[in-house]
Amino acid sequence: MTKILLLSHSKSMLNSLRERLNFENFTTTEADSMPHVTELCRTTHFDVAIVDGEFSSEEIGVPTIVVTRTPDLDTAIAALRHGAIDYLTPPFDMNRLLDTLRSLDSDDSSSMVACTRRSSRHTAKNTNCATQPIIGESEAIEHVRNMIRRVAPSDARVLVLGENGTGKELVARWLHNKSHRSAAPFVEVNCAAIPSELIESELFGHEKGSFTSAVKQRKGKFELADGGTLFMDEIGDMSLSAQAKVLRALQENKITRVGGDRDIPVDVRVVAATNKDIRNEIRLGHFREDLYHRLSVIEIDVPPLRERQGDIGLLVDHFITEICTRHDIDIKHIDNEAVDILSHCPWTGNIRELHNVVERLIILSDERITADAVRLYYHS
Repeated sequence: MTKILLLSHSKSMLNSLRERLNFENFTTTEADSMPHVTELCRTTHFDVAIVDGEFSSEEIGVPTIVVTRTPDLDTAIAALRHGAIDYLTPPFDMNRLLDTLRSLDSDDSSSMVACTRRSSRHTAKNTNCATQPIIGESEAIEHVRNMIRRVAPSDARVLVLGENGTGKELVARWLHNKSHRSAAPFVEVNCAAIPSELIESELFGHEKGSFTSAVKQRKGKFELADGGTLFMDEIGDMSLSAQAKVLRALQENKITRVGGDRDIPVDVRVVAATNKDIRNEIRLGHFREDLYHRLSVIEIDVPPLRERQGDIGLLVDHFITEICTRHDIDIKHIDNEAVDILSHCPWTGNIRELHNVVERLIILSDERITADAVRLYYHS
C-alpha cells in the first residue's frame, strides 16, 4: 500500500488531504516541520510526499508533489526545477492529484524505497525519482503498464520492441525503477551511435595501451551497471562480432576488457530495445538467433501513437505543462478543436514528434493554441 508523507503548517490542508487520501485507500502520515520529517524518515520509508510550497522539496529525499496555497506559478516552477514530480495550485484539483499518485504505480513500493535509502555511491546515477510517468489510458498502453508490473520484480531479460519515438527507453527505466535493483545504476548505451570498432570497448572497457588511444584503463558499460540495469538501445544495429561478445557475457555473467586477460564477474540485468523487425534480421543473417533468445525472455511491444489516438489529448496536456514550465512562461490553453486535429494526425515520429509539435505551437502561438495554429504550424 502506498505510504504518503503530508508536510504542511496548515492543519486544514493536512486534514482535508488526509481524509480524501485515506478514503482512496492511501496510507498517510503528517508532519509540520523538517525536523519532524527527518525523525519520521529514520523509521519509515515513504513512497511519495505531498509538500506545502513553503518547504524545500529538495531536502525530503522522496518524490514530491508540491501544493501551493496561493495561485503562484513561480513557486510551482521552482519546485519542478528542484525535482518535484507535480504541483497543484488553488483551486486544488483532487482528481489530478489522485491521477499523479496512481501513475506512480506504487503498490509495489520497491521503486520508491530507493529514494529514501539509496547509498551515496548510487545517488548521482539513479534516475528513479526523475522518471516521467507513462501517460495514457488506452488499452494498449495499459497492457504495457501491466507487463512492467509483472516483469520488473524479476531479473528476466526484456526485449522492448517498437518504432522510433514510442517511448522504449521510458519502459526500460520503469522496469529498472520497479525492480529490486532500483537503488543501483541504470546505464544506457546506444548501440547504433557507436562505431563498430569501438562498441566492444564501450561495452566491456579496455586496458591501458590496448590500442593507440587507450591512454588509461577504462571500465565499460557492463561494469558500470554492476548490480543494476544495462539498457542496450538499438541492439539490432550491433555488429555480429560484438553480438558474440555480448552473448558470452550473458551466458557466463562475466566480461573481459579489450586488451585484458582477466575475467571480471558482473551482475547486470540487461534490457534491450530495437525498432527493427528482429526476426527478419535473423533471417537475413544480420542478428544472431542465440543472442535473440537470450535477450527476449520477455518481449514488450510499445504501441505506435496512431494506435492510441485516445491518449493524444492527455499527452498534449502533459507536454504543455512541462514545456511551459521549462520555458518559464504561463501555461497555455489549447482549444478542443486543436486537440481533435492533433488526434487525427499520422504521427510517423510518434511521441517524440508530438512533443516537438506541441513545443512549436507553444512558442509560436499567443495565449491560446487554436485549430488554425495547428493547421499552420503542423508539418506532416
